[in-house]
Amino acid sequence: MSGLQTLVLNADYRPLSYHPLSLWSWKDAVSALLLGRVNLVESYDKVVRSPSIEFQVPSVVALKRYVTFNGRPAFTRYNIYLRDDFRCQYCGDHFSAKDLTFDHVMPRSRGGLTEWSNVVAACSPCNLKKANRTPDEAGMPLIQDALEPSIRTLNQAARRLPSSEVHHSWLDYMYWDSELEL
Repeated sequence: MSGLQTLVLNADYRPLSYHPLSLWSWKDAVSALLLGRVNLVESYDKVVRSPSIEFQVPSVVALKRYVTFNGRPAFTRYNIYLRDDFRCQYCGDHFSAKDLTFDHVMPRSRGGLTEWSNVVAACSPCNLKKANRTPDEAGMPLIQDALEPSIRTLNQAARRLPSSEVHHSWLDYMYWDSELEL
């Protein structure tokens, strides 16, 4: 049971985030249930017991209070990779997150800032090859411009990623607002 996780939904029954998927440990979910902060939506076929109480392990919970977002995605390494489709923006090859780095389009040593419009995903060989130069100086044009993505764009990109660890009880809540096939 140590690996069981609970999908956390906002009060409108949408996941808090898709990138990464909003998950809590089952222990944190049980604590939140006991404190009255969440509603139980789905359960695993496993039970936890105390001397006086028995609970089914939650697989999906929904917050009782709606959490609002400021409309801007967090500037994180993972979100940069997600925006860039886990693709080096110089050679175009796909990589896993552990095999990517990020590169400053305008090098920091030359005044480049660490912000959405100046940071891209890059593989190590391309990052080393570009070095302390701009893409033009290195003869390495960007595949796409570095722009701040919307939360919606990141959510759509995250849904396209393969999900090997998704429990069947989560599927209705992860994809309920996806476009249906005719």
